[in-house]
Amino acid sequence: MLTGRPDAIHGGTKEVDPLALLGGAPLFLRAVDRLRAVAGHDATVLIEGETGTGKELAASAVHSMSCRAAQPFVAINCAAVPDTLIEDELFGHARGAFTDAGRERVGLLQAASRGSLCLDEIGSLSRRGQATLLRVLQDKSFRPLGSNAEQHTDTRFIALSNTPLWDLVRADQFRADLYFRLCVLPVRLPPLRERREDILLLAQHFLKKHARPDLVVTTVSAAAARLLADYDWPGNVRQLENAILRAAQLAKTACVEVEDLDLPGLDASAAATPVDEDEIPFSVLKRRTIEAFERQYLTRLMQQCRGNVTHVARKAQRERRDVGKMLKKYQISKKNFGR
Repeated sequence: MLTGRPDAIHGGTKEVDPLALLGGAPLFLRAVDRLRAVAGHDATVLIEGETGTGKELAASAVHSMSCRAAQPFVAINCAAVPDTLIEDELFGHARGAFTDAGRERVGLLQAASRGSLCLDEIGSLSRRGQATLLRVLQDKSFRPLGSNAEQHTDTRFIALSNTPLWDLVRADQFRADLYFRLCVLPVRLPPLRERREDILLLAQHFLKKHARPDLVVTTVSAAAARLLADYDWPGNVRQLENAILRAAQLAKTACVEVEDLDLPGLDASAAATPVDEDEIPFSVLKRRTIEAFERQYLTRLMQQCRGNVTHVARKAQRERRDVGKMLKKYQISKKNFGR
């Protein structure tokens, strides 16, 4: 995890591993294209996505592709900073500002000068922290604690949230004025369950990354591959990497089996047992086939219509209300299609 201390400060020579942004799913490619686009501008970026989707990596990529790439990339985990220390973390303090302040301390805003400041878990900021940050975003200036000298900041802000910030605004847990200051160039990273076609590609990459010296695990069995593709991955790419790391270290052969994955909430013996489709009732197979067609058909129309449900209903020659029910059934959100 990124933290707000010097180990989270990286110079401009740091490069993002291109394989770390690996994938070919349409939603993922759209997000990567959006990252490239926002990197070319200098406004504040808001990256939203569930835990484990790669927000920290995406923020680093935005910095690396920007005109500020040669300057520091500084990150702070807002959830880890006590409410009483947020100003000291961001602004620093002058010598003698308070008891035990025996020397001047540089804040993260000054450390990120001409570079980028990554605000991880921005939604966890307290009201006091939100007000403090709002003033900086409005005025682009700050005063270290105990100092009367106003300092200007030339810093690019990149905010990260694992919860949609607008939901927090509506729940009166986040300031609307700060949200609008942060949501200038928004990017949404899709969860792994919305880019299932990338799962095996990522699994192969992680097998190479976590290869052990005594036994190089190079592939996964058909049953393990089926399990990987069907699992919902609540922890997203981070959970997948941990599962593959565990499997690579524990596998007894060069092939990952279901029991090596040890995924929570799954019966490995049941998952490893192949299912004979001839033994599945006709009604079940018919329902599965219809559901697969409806999901693919709706996804394709939503892509074509950029998330406009009215246009989708018109193309499908269905009532808009019926289309809305089907989108809800298959958990297809119009937010994922450019609107």
